[in-house]
Amino acid sequence: MMRKILITAVAALPLLTGGCIAKTAFDVVTLPVKAGSQAVDWATTSQSEADRNYGKRLREAEEREGRERKAYDKRCRRDPDNCGPYEGFVAQPGGNRPR
Repeated sequence: MMRKILITAVAALPLLTGGCIAKTAFDVVTLPVKAGSQAVDWATTSQSEADRNYGKRLREAEEREGRERKAYDKRCRRDPDNCGPYEGFVAQPGGNRPR
């Protein structure tokens, strides 16, 4: 009698657990693959990230140029006789190369 109850309980165990043991085993097996692909994602830069970073650098360069031109204009208003052409920083899409 006790043996029949035990066999019935063991046979019903997979149905009661809903396959969570198999799911856990699957998760353990696939974890290294998921971790590896996540590491590759963190190590590489997507095109949208690269575009965003480029835009940020360009905006910062334009802000710097604006500050320097403002200071140049202020100096020229104070002393117009010693004011030549602007030769300060110029924001350029390809980077700031000397002229």
